[in-house]
Amino acid sequence: MPAPLPSERAFIPFVSVENMMRLVHHVGIETVLVELTDAVEADFRRWDLFDKTPRVASHSHDGVIELMPTSDGAVYSFKYVNGHPKNMAQGLQTVTAFGLLAEVSTGYPVLLTEMTLLTALRTAATSAMAARHLAPANSRRLTLIGNGAQAEFQALAMKAVLGIEEVRLYDIDPRATEKTLRNLAGTGLRLVPCTSAQAAIEGADIITTCTADKQYATILTDNMVGAGVHINAIGGDCPGKTELHRDILLRSDTFVEYPPQTRIEGEIQQMDPDYPVTELWQVVSGRAKGRSSDRQITLFDSVGFAIEDFSALRYVREKLQGTDYFQKLDIIADPDDPRDLFGMLQRAA
Repeated sequence: MPAPLPSERAFIPFVSVENMMRLVHHVGIETVLVELTDAVEADFRRWDLFDKTPRVASHSHDGVIELMPTSDGAVYSFKYVNGHPKNMAQGLQTVTAFGLLAEVSTGYPVLLTEMTLLTALRTAATSAMAARHLAPANSRRLTLIGNGAQAEFQALAMKAVLGIEEVRLYDIDPRATEKTLRNLAGTGLRLVPCTSAQAAIEGADIITTCTADKQYATILTDNMVGAGVHINAIGGDCPGKTELHRDILLRSDTFVEYPPQTRIEGEIQQMDPDYPVTELWQVVSGRAKGRSSDRQITLFDSVGFAIEDFSALRYVREKLQGTDYFQKLDIIADPDDPRDLFGMLQRAA
């Protein structure tokens, strides 16, 4: 007697890299970035509902592997993500990821998806969401220091959400800048390649640092940062890695996602434990001030947080409705009698 087919409930939608790319092109990348920005902001407005914990990290001399879990009480999510800078020398990605959504009421998964592309999209959306609240009004000029895998996503999110018109680019590897120039050609952005970080930040309203090396570094020195700018520091994302000189932080109002994680991984790991920060969700929900003057330096010390991944996973699940941009995976055992798992196995013989 043939084994019974699993019920429809046992099949879990899986979004492969190919289908994620199909979905993004179907919706339009700038539309995805705008909608993701709004999705992240919506979840920041209900921050109090979420479980929050620093990500669980396994560090080695080669890099780090992390799990990032959270739940709003109805839906649970986690992301698996790594960070291995040496991978580039082998032609491998520095960062890879996948993620899962599950029902809290049953524990059953409802979505499994690649998150290498999705993390780049949600990171750019989070940067744009922060800049929407913290950057100078009518910002039009963005500097990107570090032109690797994140650069184009960051540029397009700032264009789509804030109306950025000019992007000034610098990387210690000119080939990275050339790659970014090629990829952003035809997007309507005015692109300015620069030969130094100092030249790149001239006239910038927003400065984004997104370098890859896992080390203490000084990408921006204090004398480079003038009054009134907004800094998105997204590259300092693990213990032992920073991008900004400590004196910049002493002059800035610093905004973070989740302080217990950022004090371990972000730019503020350089600072005293009582260095004052504001949680970004408080600004988004109107409980704290963001930008309050034209000369204020605002700093978003972003390390990435699980709630942003939750938002991205929830967004993808909604966008899959009515499409074929997923496969059905049979990953949940579904015996006719929930108590008879062994009998299901026997019948499969």
